[in-house]
Amino acid sequence: MTSKIGVEMQDVVLSVNGETHALTVDPRESLLDVLRERVGLTGSKKGCDQGACGACTVLVDGVRTASCLALAVQYGDGRAITTIEGVGDSENPHPMQRAFVARDGLQCGYCTPGQICSAIGMLAEFQAGWPSVVTADISAGPEHLDDGEIRERMSGNLCRCGAHNGIVDAIRDVATEAGSVAP
Repeated sequence: MTSKIGVEMQDVVLSVNGETHALTVDPRESLLDVLRERVGLTGSKKGCDQGACGACTVLVDGVRTASCLALAVQYGDGRAITTIEGVGDSENPHPMQRAFVARDGLQCGYCTPGQICSAIGMLAEFQAGWPSVVTADISAGPEHLDDGEIRERMSGNLCRCGAHNGIVDAIRDVATEAGSVAP
């Protein structure tokens, strides 16, 4: 099948939040647009559409991904995509969602889905020993997750309202619970 402008459409099977979605997509469609417009999951936001703000962040196989820069056709073949809708819900929120509420890690809420997905992925990166720009000894990996590490690791996610202090506090709370930082 070809589109109205002659582009060959492609079939893709996406695994999103544990559900399978068989779709025919334009190979130029972003993962963000497919998630929002075809799958109906509007939690991930289109902020800059250039990968600079982080509002569109989702997890792919547990790794943070700017879905506005990712082509949907790249994420089939059993890759597990998790959006904010798959992280938790009102009945059973993820610990990061609870911490964001408890620590006022949001104001308008537009960036919050991307912030939460990014924070979850960032903690997994830290626990796997991935260094950051501010890690003192990158050959040894990060020793602890202090506010400087959190801020650097979350620097790809912008909050225009200025809730960054609450976001850092929320992430620190969850990391402390997980044993990644000293209380």
